[in-house]
Amino acid sequence: MINLRNIFSFIPEIKKPDEKKLAFNEKVKWTLIVLFSFFVLSNIPLFGLTENALANFEFLSVVLAAEFGSIISLGIGPIVMASIILQLLTGSGIINIDTTTHEGKRFFQGIQKLLVFFFIVFEALVYVLMGGLQAAVGFTPLLIFQLILGGVVIFYMDELTTKWGFGSGVSLFIAAGVSRQLFTAAFQFVDQQGRNCLFDFKNIPCTGRVFVLIQSVINQFPIELLSAGAAILVTLLIFFVVVWAQSLKVEIPLSFGRIRGYGIKWPLAFFYASVIPVILTAALVANIQLFGGIISNAAAPCINGLAEQCVGRASIASYFTFLGTFVEGQPVAGLAYWIGTTNLLELVIRGGLLPIHLLQGLIHILFFMFFSTIFAVFWVKSSGMGARDQARKIMSSGLQISGFRQDERILESVLERYVMPLTVMGGLAIGFLGAIANMVGALVSGTAILLVIMIMFQFYQNIAQQHEVDMHPAMRKFMK
Repeated sequence: MINLRNIFSFIPEIKKPDEKKLAFNEKVKWTLIVLFSFFVLSNIPLFGLTENALANFEFLSVVLAAEFGSIISLGIGPIVMASIILQLLTGSGIINIDTTTHEGKRFFQGIQKLLVFFFIVFEALVYVLMGGLQAAVGFTPLLIFQLILGGVVIFYMDELTTKWGFGSGVSLFIAAGVSRQLFTAAFQFVDQQGRNCLFDFKNIPCTGRVFVLIQSVINQFPIELLSAGAAILVTLLIFFVVVWAQSLKVEIPLSFGRIRGYGIKWPLAFFYASVIPVILTAALVANIQLFGGIISNAAAPCINGLAEQCVGRASIASYFTFLGTFVEGQPVAGLAYWIGTTNLLELVIRGGLLPIHLLQGLIHILFFMFFSTIFAVFWVKSSGMGARDQARKIMSSGLQISGFRQDERILESVLERYVMPLTVMGGLAIGFLGAIANMVGALVSGTAILLVIMIMFQFYQNIAQQHEVDMHPAMRKFMK
């Protein structure tokens, strides 16, 4: 029998810093290096690529932090899929890993790395062999190799950010991609033909919503004015709602066991599992739509009755058409359509709202709420955020709950009253918020805006805490 622990020892990994707490400037340096590298890689085209069918699915690249047609076309897809599969396996009890121990955590991380490498190879093969990224004659192996190389680089950049920077690489890449697309959606002034609308503001239509709003006022186009204004207002509304929701928390009063009269409040956020559940859910939807689109294109000859072309990959792909039917990259039927969403606000403004759109929206909301809750529970149990782990952290800090004796079991039982209810309610709430944000039509995907706001808020908290520790030697000594 193969000993997986022996295999783990051959997997390269980023060395952890020797210091327990890295300096603020050191973390900033490595975060900026990774961010700069991500943008550079996103502009390196794949050598030997002849046709980029994935360009029709550019709207999915935001959630996957990918740039289709570049060396990082896989984005964070393999990392997220590996996390989803492993959490489902461990949460259902198929794989039993005790993540409360150091050895269990290392084994969990080792399994996750193997799954990431598997999905890197698997997705690279699917993208190329199913025709999503078509290679020139004789360049197929090279194209697959480039995709695998880009996937591996993204994986280690994520690990580098986690150990040496702020937050995680997955969050950083999503925030970078969404921020870029959000700015473009608001202020783009070059149309698809390459014309600059600022040179002839009245006659050349702009694509950026801010400029569209101004043009609509000048040219007196009420429908375009409503559409652009609604997108901007919805984006601002989502921003304020998410910022407000981030401030919701439960505070548990704690006191120092040896120092009477002094205490602190231990905060437990309403979104206890943070942004992770909605990242995993959005990535799951994006992957289903992406693979469904690739398979739909590959199976087109079989669907259209072209017997002479219905061979090889087309014949195999025809068995998976239940994933969805696509027109110009947009799902119009199948699983990908029903778990997806349509801009309902835009349909109301233009008078095209139908009952099927409302049914699709309801299914989308239920899907997001269900899987966000599932992933929230699995994430809390597997990432050291459970009641037992929190109790250990509090005890190691010399704190205890006021009015109770200093016992870890008592502290754990009290925390259990809050941790799991917050996990479930937070998962349901963030899933509902993400789904609604998708349906009301913001400047970019509603989930993408939700993610970037929450990620930026987390980065701000991490940076503020690190800066406070660095500025006050007494605080730095306490944190150690």
